[in-house]
Amino acid sequence: MDQIKAFVKTHAKKSAAPIAAIVFCALLPVFITSQYYFIIFSLIGIYIIATSGLDLLFGYCGQISLGHAGFYCIGAYGTALLSKVLLINPWVTMPLAAAIAAIVAFLFALPTAKLKFMFLSLVTTAFGELIYQIVVNWRDVTGSTTGLPGIPKIDVFGTLVTTRSGFFYVVLAVTVVVLFVKQRVVHSRVGRAFIAIRESDVAAGAMGINVTKYKAVAFAISAFFTALAGALYAHMVGFISPESFARPLSLMMLTIVLFGGRGSFSGPIIGSIVLNFINEYVQAFGQYQQLFYGLFIVFVVFVMPGGLAGTFNNIKRFVIKRIRHVT
Repeated sequence: MDQIKAFVKTHAKKSAAPIAAIVFCALLPVFITSQYYFIIFSLIGIYIIATSGLDLLFGYCGQISLGHAGFYCIGAYGTALLSKVLLINPWVTMPLAAAIAAIVAFLFALPTAKLKFMFLSLVTTAFGELIYQIVVNWRDVTGSTTGLPGIPKIDVFGTLVTTRSGFFYVVLAVTVVVLFVKQRVVHSRVGRAFIAIRESDVAAGAMGINVTKYKAVAFAISAFFTALAGALYAHMVGFISPESFARPLSLMMLTIVLFGGRGSFSGPIIGSIVLNFINEYVQAFGQYQQLFYGLFIVFVVFVMPGGLAGTFNNIKRFVIKRIRHVT
């Protein structure tokens, strides 16, 4: 009985902060009436989903990707075409498009598993550019640069979600599920294999871990989350064009992961919140956006290598150490 009480008490403490955050987000429509802010809040949730996928790949498995906008694009165009042309329910097309991206990522990762950091970054950049060019040039299907309008809205229990605040609740629900699944993956045998590969793929192979297989799995899971975020984005805006999935998007995702703190639960959340609000002001600089993100990455790498989450943990450990020393 005492063990059960201790178990419940421990998990209640761990769950208190996430539950409080969910309740706070759920109550936002009560205090905020401007629909514009719910566009921002929904984008934050979408980027949390997308960068949680990238964080599994980069933060936990140690595999860099500068082409994740490609998977985001597959998710967006996949669900848009399936729901608009074939008239399939978006709740079916979104995971289906994400699954297609996951299969593409798995097949892409198999021949590139032996590539090291620099060469993998070049190959993933080329992948993102390849998907972008396919979307631009496959005019009959994607609409090319004129875009793809009329993407169906999501329905909940037969009722179409037509308001920004309503869609925010959809994004919030999916975000909670994705973060839960991510934590389950991290603390599973697969997650431990990812971390072992991140520390040393040679040592991981010597321990009996199939490095190529787990790198491909990391790419697949990461692509699924990112494509799911892209699918949500498509149904939120109702119109997509290739410009939304160009190279700066991949750079922004990587910036979010690095700034928030890679290899952590809170990193993508913190990074998405801060960078999305910053992005509202950076858009005014147009073509200099990539320069900003590049400089931001350099700043984070040299000044805050652990990101905001890592910096906060370092301060927390320092304070606790000082308190113990004083007492």
